[in-house]
Amino acid sequence: MNNKNSIAAARISSSFLVFILLLSFTSVAQPGGAPKISKVEPPNWWAGYVPVVMVLLYGENLAGADVSVDYAGASVAKVQTERDGKHAFVWLNFDPTAEPGDVPIRLKTASGETRVTLPLLKRASEEGKFQGITPNDVIYLIMPDRFADGDPSNNQPKDAAPGTYDRSRPKTYHGGDLRGVSEHLPYLKDLGVTALWITPLYDNDNSTSDYHGYGAVDEYSVEDHFGTMRDFQQLVAAAHQLGLKVLLDMVPNHVGPKHPWATSQPSPNWLHGTTEHHLDTDYFYPPITDPHAVKANYVSALEGWFANALPDLAQENPLVAQYLLENAYWWTESSGLDGFRIDTFPYVPRAFWAYYHQGLFSTYPHFFTVGEIYDFNPTVTSYWAGGQTGFDGIDTRLTTPFDFPMNSAIREVVAHGVSAKRIVEVLRQDRLYPHPELLVTFIGNHDMKRFLTDANGSREKLKLAFSLLATLRGIPQLYYGDEIGMGGGDDPDNRQDFPGGFPGDQHDAFTRAGRTPDEQDVYSHVQTLMKLRAEHPALRIGVQKHVAVADKYYAFTRETESERLLIVFHNGDAPESVTLDLANTSIADAKSLTPIFGGSAAQLNGGQVQTQLPPNSLVIFREQ
Repeated sequence: MNNKNSIAAARISSSFLVFILLLSFTSVAQPGGAPKISKVEPPNWWAGYVPVVMVLLYGENLAGADVSVDYAGASVAKVQTERDGKHAFVWLNFDPTAEPGDVPIRLKTASGETRVTLPLLKRASEEGKFQGITPNDVIYLIMPDRFADGDPSNNQPKDAAPGTYDRSRPKTYHGGDLRGVSEHLPYLKDLGVTALWITPLYDNDNSTSDYHGYGAVDEYSVEDHFGTMRDFQQLVAAAHQLGLKVLLDMVPNHVGPKHPWATSQPSPNWLHGTTEHHLDTDYFYPPITDPHAVKANYVSALEGWFANALPDLAQENPLVAQYLLENAYWWTESSGLDGFRIDTFPYVPRAFWAYYHQGLFSTYPHFFTVGEIYDFNPTVTSYWAGGQTGFDGIDTRLTTPFDFPMNSAIREVVAHGVSAKRIVEVLRQDRLYPHPELLVTFIGNHDMKRFLTDANGSREKLKLAFSLLATLRGIPQLYYGDEIGMGGGDDPDNRQDFPGGFPGDQHDAFTRAGRTPDEQDVYSHVQTLMKLRAEHPALRIGVQKHVAVADKYYAFTRETESERLLIVFHNGDAPESVTLDLANTSIADAKSLTPIFGGSAAQLNGGQVQTQLPPNSLVIFREQ
């Protein structure tokens, strides 16, 4: 090598060394002072509870910190500090000897040290909590912001932007809150429901109008428009005292666009992509159920950002998975609730659901989870039902899906005049579910137009749909306001305020005296059906069998060891006389059939029953 080449080589070598040093400097946060901690998640834990907790610390200058605790019964099992210096993961192990108190966590670097505490609380009594849901229950869906305003002082929180509270606008906060729900628990009890489903309570961005709760900015805080964790705890306690259970809506799939993670991920691959570079979702997840599909067929469902804006969590990352499970523990243990409604269930990997439910059910054996799988095909919805493994060998362990296929069938038949055989087609596929008796059936929710509007304003059709809901197999779910015949088109028109729950309302539909005649007509119908369900075990847990089906009617039985019922649904607009052959049915030997709902008489003759069906009716006969 000549001298010229030697000089060139030296320059290259020197440049390369400078490049490496610069790369090292930019990819590893350099100490800028003593470590600082701005936030701790979870904000507390419990003695004698799940023994290992992963604590996520937010702050500055945390990279490479040495972490220790000095607390009897507590030890550091593992530490992972991130290269950005803004996040650190600390796994704390608590043995049975650990007593409640403030656990000091000490972080030390060459530039200094800092301390934070993790409150270790005493567990409250489990009596009357974590009860789960059974076919004996009826669920009532409430969006707190649209139900009742019990505390006007939180309508405009001090850090909320002007205009986020405005009842005249459909997509802003209207003032409903947790105290408002608590104040109207007697109304729900009188109606005959036994469980509440509350939409998400996470803190949302106060500069926008995420009144619905599905755009979290803090998983460990209650949205201040709704109240406080204390308000939620009081709501759950008051509900339990009245014999009502509580389900909370959880959203493990995504967070809001203003969440701190959108700009600073706690670890690499915490999200699928970044705010600048990510997949948009096509909302098409059925290929996940196809054993012949490849990942490219459904990757946007699992990794795409909802509305091209909601950061999608990477649940396959073990850190994310543990964070989400611990968050579920925290909400449950903090409040004593009885189960979860889980949002956007199929958009999350099945392996995560197996992990999530294993943790929940091992800690709370009676807990209940119902997953949103918004598809009208039972072959799709059933794939996520717990108690079976898919072709991937994974059991999600989900207690049950919502019965979207039956929702579609009831709407098609009752509201749009499709043959009643459509209902039987859905029921025929109950074989796909390990526990079809646990399917949560419904005629409406917050994501579809109101049933009354779908039925062109027909209260008779609405009442008929409620009659089916109360008598078919499954666990019925009502949507707030449907029981008084509220109308509304697609979102947000389907999320109007419950009349009487807000200052200045013209009438109060929470009281009989305040309801209009039309509202009272629907309310009385629903209340009667809920009372019948409570009084007759066959309507709750009875085996369902077909008797006859035609375009305009469907007859079936519900039977327990102590009770046998014949139920005849009629979707015709004119009276119709029908004769049903009872041979090979559970009531073939019936001596008499007494109507307990609907009023039509039945004549038995040689193994057949003849009855006159009123228009748009459902009749329940009890075998004597």
